[in-house]
Amino acid sequence: MVSDRRVGYLEELEHELDTRGLVARVVRTRSGPAFLRVVNPEAASLAEDVTCAPAPETHDHYYWWSWGERMHRVDDPGGAAVKLAHVLQPLRREQCCETRATAAVGVEAQGLGAGGPRPVPEWPPGRS
Repeated sequence: MVSDRRVGYLEELEHELDTRGLVARVVRTRSGPAFLRVVNPEAASLAEDVTCAPAPETHDHYYWWSWGERMHRVDDPGGAAVKLAHVLQPLRREQCCETRATAAVGVEAQGLGAGGPRPVPEWPPGRS
């Protein structure tokens, strides 16, 4: 059965993720396809649901992100696990502060600093 094959691929990925410290469990539903729920136990809000299905243009199976983008081929669950571990990695405090500082510089450069935003030009010109 095709769904058993897909569940097998998800279980292989589950094992790879467990070895990397992420919590992963295959979820089987009555109304939809099985999927893999992946959670970072250090930051439970960082989670992802991964599905498994063939690509439309081929019969090769892939892991798919929850938003419908192809993630990785099923014949390399270790590679898929690396991608998931990276995406579910919380920002370290230093990264967070660097990101905020960079964003603040960008805001100032755009004229959005203390004086408020610059007026948006009227488009098309002459319309009220």
